[in-house]
Amino acid sequence: MRLFAAVVPPTPAIRELESAVHGLEAMPGAGRLRWTERPGWHFTLAFYGEVAEDVVPDLSERLARAARHTEPFRLALNGGGRFGDRTLWVGATGDMGVMRLLADRAESAGRKAGVEMEGHRPYHAHLTLARSRHSADFRPYVTALEAFAGGEWTVGELCLVRSRLPGSGVPGEQPRYETVERWPLGAEE
Repeated sequence: MRLFAAVVPPTPAIRELESAVHGLEAMPGAGRLRWTERPGWHFTLAFYGEVAEDVVPDLSERLARAARHTEPFRLALNGGGRFGDRTLWVGATGDMGVMRLLADRAESAGRKAGVEMEGHRPYHAHLTLARSRHSADFRPYVTALEAFAGGEWTVGELCLVRSRLPGSGVPGEQPRYETVERWPLGAEE
């Protein structure tokens, strides 16, 4: 199964972002972009790709340990940016050091469980809003996001999420995400 570790913003944060995204979707050229659906909004901490079923229990145990050893932390959706001319994202502000630590622990959990992972890259917190199959000028959208500052919340759990890629071939179909497990942060035994 295709898995990743994530932080999922709470409903009030999603609603704030939804309001900002409605404005972005009304901008010139927005119809040519593939906008992510609200149920899929998350911060990926570590992407595991295809994971064999027999590896999942060990991965889950290691992620539970990572969650226990990480204290809850403050986070807010804030600003935005782009990855080249293919991806538009909203960023975060708050206890980013703790967020990076949790991402490092989630990546380490995958490696120790035997998940084949790409080379380590420094963690950059982002929530993907839109993609383009072809070159797109995201600068106006990034400029529009500069003023976006969502309310702060406490991140209290680490999630293991399953991603089901579209299989129908219908244009614009989105992946479906299902939280497989979740663990409270800082729940030392």
